[in-house]
Amino acid sequence: MFDFAPTDTADKATLYADLLSAADALTRDEADHVANMANVAALLWQFLPDLNWAGFYRMVEGELVLGPFQGKPACIRIPLGRGVCGTAAATGETQLVADVHAFPGHIACDAASASEIVVPILSDGAVIGVLDLDSPRPARFDSDDAHGLQALVARIAARIC
Repeated sequence: MFDFAPTDTADKATLYADLLSAADALTRDEADHVANMANVAALLWQFLPDLNWAGFYRMVEGELVLGPFQGKPACIRIPLGRGVCGTAAATGETQLVADVHAFPGHIACDAASASEIVVPILSDGAVIGVLDLDSPRPARFDSDDAHGLQALVARIAARIC
């Protein structure tokens, strides 16, 4: 049994260090990518406040396909370049969006979402998926979240996609 809990702190650096440690422990000895994505999505849901969706999309035959997640049912397929996830996948760059309603081509899988961050998952320089977090709170994510999530994805990329 695994019993991970975030440190009771407002310090994001500590929070992300704890999250990274927990994700590393859960995925280190498991070869199944789906199981690892599922556990990491659950950790994100547990560790990060004010989320209404946390999960993965995998690159399959030139489009993003829904992977393990926490939250309401989601869009199953997203074309490259469309919405926040498709833009992150097409550019290979993290998308930090304070107001999703102002983002050109935003795909509203959950009308309650107000802000979003999407981190591309890379292997040998190619995008193989994205990590997507949504919040009902406007401007929920900042550069500290971007750095923490990028570190998480970099550490576990080979274990999740």
